Amino acid sequence: MLDVCLLGTGGMMPLPKRWLTACYTRFNGSALLIDCGEGTQIAMREAGISCHDIDVIAITHFHGDHISGLTGMLLSMGNADRTEPVTMVGPKGLENVVNKLRVIAPELPFELKYLEIDGPEAEFELYGYTLKAFKVQHNITCYGYTQSIRRAGRFMPEKAKENNVPMKVWSRLQKGMEVEFEGKLYTQDMILGPERKGIKLCYCTDSRPVARIAENAKGSDLFICEGMYGEPGMEEKAKEHRHMTFKEAAGLAKEAEVSELWLTHFSPSLIRPKDYEGEAKKIFENVIIPKDGRSTVIRFPEDE
Repeated sequence: MLDVCLLGTGGMMPLPKRWLTACYTRFNGSALLIDCGEGTQIAMREAGISCHDIDVIAITHFHGDHISGLTGMLLSMGNADRTEPVTMVGPKGLENVVNKLRVIAPELPFELKYLEIDGPEAEFELYGYTLKAFKVQHNITCYGYTQSIRRAGRFMPEKAKENNVPMKVWSRLQKGMEVEFEGKLYTQDMILGPERKGIKLCYCTDSRPVARIAENAKGSDLFICEGMYGEPGMEEKAKEHRHMTFKEAAGLAKEAEVSELWLTHFSPSLIRPKDYEGEAKKIFENVIIPKDGRSTVIRFPEDE
């Protein structure tokens, strides 16, 4: 299962009751943080989340409302006795940007490892899940992310016996290992059925509604997407600043056939986002206008 918490829902600047957009997920004890704007630490505390277990921090782009809280977050992780390495993922130039931010945090008790993205897409295997970055359309280089957790097929004893797989190696094969036993190599496909449906989360903010977003969000259990503007008549402003309206985000969710859409990255001028929920629901019914700290648990589907 994947734990998800949308820490903040604001864009541009934090407000007294709205922190900047950041998303926290946790799988098998390992946490991923996507974006880290000003106030993200406070949002985590309000949600009862510790920063100690953050193994990966993925940055969508280098605008202040998405990265300005990073220095303080790294310091807090150090103060929480974090010593294991932390992997940083983001656009090309990430290491240079982070090093400049670290002028006030030159010493950390853990190593920072960098995975810089240079191109339209990139995939990384991290802590039991696949993190895919895909380029979107903002006024600087910006990426959306999908987090996918695969699920192996069910163990089939009859298949193992048909393939003459010794019982002594069944356990190790189920854990994904290849096993050499008595001069013969045994693989997982010799004992398992077809791969089952896994879990998929898609996170996208600061972009126009381009086809690549729907392609990468396809079939997601949860699609977290920016809805900068909800009010009528904001379409031209959205185009000018390379952002999205509620209805545009809902259109992407419908096209991608996702299970649920959470809108985020609301404009500071959008005081009551929920007032504009209805228009989005006409396009995609299962849309949520969340408040900071909204959480959910995405579970593997039940076996058919």
